[in-house]
Amino acid sequence: MNPLRELARGFSDVVFPPSCVHCRAIVDSNPADGRPARGSEGGFRHLCTRCVAQLDFVHAPHCLTCGHPFYGVVEGDRVCPHCEGLNPAFREGRTAVLFKGPARSLVIELKYHRGLHVLHDMQAVFRRLPDLLAHVRGATLVPVPLHARKERERGYNQAALLADSLAAAAGGGTCVKFLLRRSVDTSTQTALDRKTRIANLKNAFALAPGAALNPSLHYILVDDVFTTGSTLNGCARTLRRAGGLIVDVVTFGHG
Repeated sequence: MNPLRELARGFSDVVFPPSCVHCRAIVDSNPADGRPARGSEGGFRHLCTRCVAQLDFVHAPHCLTCGHPFYGVVEGDRVCPHCEGLNPAFREGRTAVLFKGPARSLVIELKYHRGLHVLHDMQAVFRRLPDLLAHVRGATLVPVPLHARKERERGYNQAALLADSLAAAAGGGTCVKFLLRRSVDTSTQTALDRKTRIANLKNAFALAPGAALNPSLHYILVDDVFTTGSTLNGCARTLRRAGGLIVDVVTFGHG
């Protein structure tokens, strides 16, 4: 990071200390007692230490389709209730954290309140998951697209910003390419069940103009949250039809 920019940020945090996006407590970056600053652990700036501790990071063993963790002893094949019946068009799915508590607050701040500042903390989440970073390193990340109207209204595509953050955290030649477009302006998916989501998303995605896929490359779809997997599955089918043979999925949250 630019040293002058970092100095300016540090000065700003002293004058206007950031508040935790989840509990709204002040994230103290310069404690008087000399102990580690609240929220400073692991590079977090907009979550206090107490809320960072509430993040439910996903580690193995987890479902290979949606990424949701399995708890307890796992022997042999195990059916995941979160993606049972999905029939995925993608090969494998991973997720960083469960979509609850502070993780949910980060996504809501980014998605609905123009909180681009929380991308720093979301990248800090990715950096705490070396297995996830190893999985995406060197791959081509493909953000799940928004319809042009919705992207104009919001001002950005949160999936694209997350893909950039994930690529920066992974390094090693990981890149982001915009290979998809949303050709149908669908209604919100939030309150819909899987069957209705699938119908709502029929033919909603298409290859972006001029996009071409290389069958030998590893493509990873990136989105904010895995709910039923319908959106990601629709995108995966489009990439597969266009010649993508190795298509995986990574989401920030699952829930």
